Amino acid sequence: MDQKQVTPMNYHHFLIIFFPIQGHINPSLQLAKNLVRNGAKVTLATTSRGLKQIKSLPTLKGLSYASFSAGQDDDESQFQKDFLRYMADLRRIGPQSLTNLVQKFSADQEPVTLLVYSMFLPWVAVVARDLQVPSAFFSNQSATVWAIYHRFFKSQDGIHGDIFSLLPIELLGLPLFSSSDIPSFLLPDNPVSGFMLPMMQEHIQVLEEDPRSFVLVNTFEELEQESIKAIANFNAISVGPLIPSAFCDGSDLTDKSFGGDLFSKSEDYIQWLDSKPKSSVIYVSFGSLAVLKKEQKEEILHALVESGRPFLWVLRSSNSEEEEEQVHKMIENGVKGDGIIVPWCSQVEVLSHQSIGCFVTHCGWNSTLESLVSEVPVVGCPQFSDQTTNAKMVEEVWGIGVRAKANGENIIERGEIKKCLDIVMGDEDRGKRMRENAGKWRGLAIEAVKEGGSTHNNLKRLLEITMMDSNPSTHSL
Repeated sequence: MDQKQVTPMNYHHFLIIFFPIQGHINPSLQLAKNLVRNGAKVTLATTSRGLKQIKSLPTLKGLSYASFSAGQDDDESQFQKDFLRYMADLRRIGPQSLTNLVQKFSADQEPVTLLVYSMFLPWVAVVARDLQVPSAFFSNQSATVWAIYHRFFKSQDGIHGDIFSLLPIELLGLPLFSSSDIPSFLLPDNPVSGFMLPMMQEHIQVLEEDPRSFVLVNTFEELEQESIKAIANFNAISVGPLIPSAFCDGSDLTDKSFGGDLFSKSEDYIQWLDSKPKSSVIYVSFGSLAVLKKEQKEEILHALVESGRPFLWVLRSSNSEEEEEQVHKMIENGVKGDGIIVPWCSQVEVLSHQSIGCFVTHCGWNSTLESLVSEVPVVGCPQFSDQTTNAKMVEEVWGIGVRAKANGENIIERGEIKKCLDIVMGDEDRGKRMRENAGKWRGLAIEAVKEGGSTHNNLKRLLEITMMDSNPSTHSL
């Protein structure tokens, strides 16, 4: 590709490749939006199935969309029922399909200047290298989690052998991380470790082999200063928090470039929230992937009712008709307090509502950042993956919540949940400090994304280091 002859000096074209699940879609969209606002052209690309999954594609000058084939990516059941086969098809078919897409951009005189890829897609970096296009890994998890991955999988002095004998993990400036604090799939008895461990090792190896590559992390420097330093050799750049800017800067909560109002007052739950006193409502949601056991749902429901506080619980539909019927009966027979249960809500909208006083969450990274920016303290109920690490940071480092403890059957009992709610929403000193800390971190997040802030400057820096020059094959930090 002879990019020099067709591009001006200040040309930027970011091709962001993301995996088609909700936790990857939202931050990828926001990263694209922020880059466009800083003068870049951005193309968001995923599988055909993933592109169809986005219900309303934002419209913004400089932002476009593309898809590539994953073989079975038009078959929803294939993705849901046989994930490993889906991933194998994606790895087999995706590279050539993506290569064709990049070459088409070049032929159309819109060459890609940086190829950004997310978790589950390490092969994208190989495609970029073969095409002599600079690449960056986009981590939609925290810098702390990425530092732990690095500690495990780096080629020199990484952890090789019995993981349990090498615990706890020590990261400079942070508490020790035990087996219950590290991402769950790092433990050999985890059911997905056979897939995740080789994939993470491949991610690290790919980055180590290409000194021009770097890592974009959905965080901000003030929040994870020590962890960002720990991955400095990967040229880590913090570009978060990646949530709509209106929720950070307190401006008018409309965004016509993204298809209309961010707030939709037509929803019944918003009208319900409007009727509640400030900081009085418990918001409960466990994200788009976690599947709660029936027993856990019952414990949560009883804890909420017994707390005596109003609550809004997002309880997703189940694929099991029997379980759905059980849940409906549980709700009909159990909700005697002041609460509502909905199958979906706009989470950032809810968290930013003045009536919300606490967030009972799985501690996924997107949810953690959203609660922090919304100044809402949390009760952490981690389920899997990086959620355990996030819950530890929430409680022990950032001081914005508590981590609920599960029993021997991995169920968090109603008494434990109620105790945590009383701490976070109560008038004792510990709860007050959490609310004060939440306010502090919100303020720092807002400063980071403002002009002159750390994230704002990092985005400018990212544009500078990816700018086309007289030798487009040489990009470095």
